[in-house]
Amino acid sequence: MRGDSPNDLLCSSLMDWGSLSFRFTLALAQFARWLYRGQRPNALARVLNRGAAAVFARGVAPNYLVTLELTGRRSGRTISLPLVMTVRDRERYLVSNHGADVAWVQNVKAAAGRAVLRHGRTEHVRLEELAIEKRAPVLRAHLRRAPGARPHFPVDKDAPLEEFEAIAARIPVFRVLCAGETVIQTVGRR
Repeated sequence: MRGDSPNDLLCSSLMDWGSLSFRFTLALAQFARWLYRGQRPNALARVLNRGAAAVFARGVAPNYLVTLELTGRRSGRTISLPLVMTVRDRERYLVSNHGADVAWVQNVKAAAGRAVLRHGRTEHVRLEELAIEKRAPVLRAHLRRAPGARPHFPVDKDAPLEEFEAIAARIPVFRVLCAGETVIQTVGRR
């Protein structure tokens, strides 16, 4: 290191921090994928999810972190899981980071969309699956809101909308409606 100018030392130390940051991010992504190998949470992920669901339900975390409660389609028991709520155009959405074959998505469909959201208060909701052609903007907004989802998506958070359209059929998106709310589709409006 003798003979190096202070500027060279500064640049080399920044390069080391940059590569360390990249390696750390890569390791976190690999860890996140390990927690959900085969699209199912392993034992550690289940424990972490229970803890996060308890914190989110109490309303301690930011308001977009919620606990979804559903009735298990086979067990009949109440199942709680932590999710990130995405808000776009004043509509609320829940996204399945792991695709359509996960238990909570199947439980939502079996319960005709009836569920409970908790975040400091209890809200009875109806979840309505969004049409495939309308999912791409919500998916992009979700990836920007939920960094923990990024390792499970095959596109970058800043990718063009066309890349999100290409994967939209594989990733269920549910619009959150009040339990008694009905949606009236009007011609010419989104």
